[in-house]
Amino acid sequence: MKSMRNILAATALAAGALLTAGTVFSIAAAQTTTTTPTTPPAGGPHGWHHHHHGMGFLYHKLGLTDAQKTAIKGVMQANSAQMKSLHQQMRTNYEKLQQTQPNDPNYSNVVAQVSAANAPVHQQMDTLKATIRQEIFAKLTPAQQTQLQTLQTQMAARRAAYAAAAGTTPPAN
Repeated sequence: MKSMRNILAATALAAGALLTAGTVFSIAAAQTTTTTPTTPPAGGPHGWHHHHHGMGFLYHKLGLTDAQKTAIKGVMQANSAQMKSLHQQMRTNYEKLQQTQPNDPNYSNVVAQVSAANAPVHQQMDTLKATIRQEIFAKLTPAQQTQLQTLQTQMAARRAAYAAAAGTTPPAN
């Protein structure tokens, strides 16, 4: 049973990392858009179950100047190669796990290898995301920083309310 937990944990971590990458890369794309959307984000009014509207959607609401958009896009581009490399490592590990069938006598060993290989990659990914977040946050004015924190709190509350209504657990930011 423990090996099944490891499988599920490794799969969930890999999927979460891929979703997070989509969020991070969408920030740069959202910064080039200057119009306000007239329809709610994909996935309904809450939009939380489509991560690609995460932080990029919030940054769009801050009224960034062109200079801020350019600076944020620069941060994203500067970290793009490292982000892609980490995602490729996770994808390779995930594929190794998927290529081994659960009834394979070596399956538990493969799960352990993939989990061990993913651990430092996830640590690097978390550190990189935190660095990117910090660099972007520094590009905001104090008023925008406060507004962003308010928007994030509201978004978390909407996710929690939506999840409670659906009887599920909302995804983490």
